[in-house]
Parts: sequence; C-alpha cells; structure tokens
Amino acid sequence: MKEILTEIDINASASKTWEVLTDFKNFPQWNPFIRQIDGTPIVGTTLKIYLHTSRGKNRTYQPTVTKVESNRELRWYGKSFIPRFFNGERIFIIDSLETNHVHFVHKEIFTGILVGIIGNSLDKDMYHSFEEMNNALKQRVEQMII
Repeated sequence: MKEILTEIDINASASKTWEVLTDFKNFPQWNPFIRQIDGTPIVGTTLKIYLHTSRGKNRTYQPTVTKVESNRELRWYGKSFIPRFFNGERIFIIDSLETNHVHFVHKEIFTGILVGIIGNSLDKDMYHSFEEMNNALKQRVEQMII
C-alpha cells in the first residue's frame, strides 16, 4: 500500500469549494492535473478521467464514484484490468474550520502488486501534481468570492 497525501487551506466556504470541485465540465479552465472528467459525481457512476502530471505524462482511467457527501467528501476507485495488480482510491475531503475557511485534503491510496515496483515514481510525479491541483483549486475558489 502507498498513500499520497496533500493538504491546503482555502479561504472560502465548504459549499463554494464543493461547487468548484464537483463542476467537472469546467475542469479544463483551471485544473492543471485533472484536465477533463467525463461523467457526474454520483455514487456508482463510472468516470473517464484525463490526467496530465507535473512531469508531462498523460493518462486516462475510468474509476467508479464510491462516495459523495455534499460539501464534505468525494471518492472514486479505479483498478487495473488484472485483479490486485494496481488500484487507487482518490479521496477529497473538505473540513470546515470557520464560516469562510476550509481545510482541503487530497489523497490517494494505492494498492496492488505493482505499487511496490513503481512506488517511488508515484511520490515524485503524483505528489507534485496533487499540489498543483490544490493550489489551482484554492485560486479558483477564492477568486469566485470576490
């Protein structure tokens, strides 16, 4: 198992942060990491996600939405074609700290045989990509308030 965890504080309400996070059709306008998501944030829905990592790698995968708790948490789970080979659960958590201040957690838990082999490259590439997305989300949400 391998976990990549990033966090950022955002000066906005949980509802405004949630609005931007789940507005998949507008991801191409602001998100440098998840360039596009086809689908909707509804439990059981399969999404098609187009990634562009900080190191310039493009990937597409099709996870299933596993949790949607409005203004609080969004999760999806993706797996490889070969069972137990390489799986990932992406988790976004919005913790309200004050009226217009949230703590945003963005993490992924990787499991499977391949994780031990490529674990170090996940650290280097994905961690930075997560941080880029977090910073872009913060900027997008905070600009909407003005």
